[in-house]
Amino acid sequence: MKEKIVDILAGLPVQLLSRLLLGGIFIYASIDKIAHPHAFAKIIHNYQLLPDVLIYAAAVMLPWVELVSGLFIVAGIFKRTTAIILSSLLLVFAVAISINLIRGIEFDCGCFSTVASDSGSASVFLLIRDILMLIPGMIVIFFQRSKNTP
Repeated sequence: MKEKIVDILAGLPVQLLSRLLLGGIFIYASIDKIAHPHAFAKIIHNYQLLPDVLIYAAAVMLPWVELVSGLFIVAGIFKRTTAIILSSLLLVFAVAISINLIRGIEFDCGCFSTVASDSGSASVFLLIRDILMLIPGMIVIFFQRSKNTP
């Protein structure tokens, strides 16, 4: 039974779907941030986690890492490495959301848009969403067939 599950997760359709899902999410998430780095810098500032000197650098670099990594995993380039990068980003995002949930700080997550919403979107939902988005990355990282496997 365990071998069948591993075979399914390592199979081409599941691997491809996982890569397309994870990559597509990050490509989509990067577009507005790349177009509006100043607005994204304000969102990062509202997390109250980074020193001011790092905020703008993060606002400029992070969306490009998301875009390039998303494109790479969709194209099947450095699949495992790219999945590790994207999964690591999701873990960092989950930690940042968790810290602000614990501190009771309301903020716009800036996940997919730099446009401020009417109410802060810091919630357990964001944390659960990020954790669920780790699943495709884990499938690519841990269940990818090696080139020698038939």
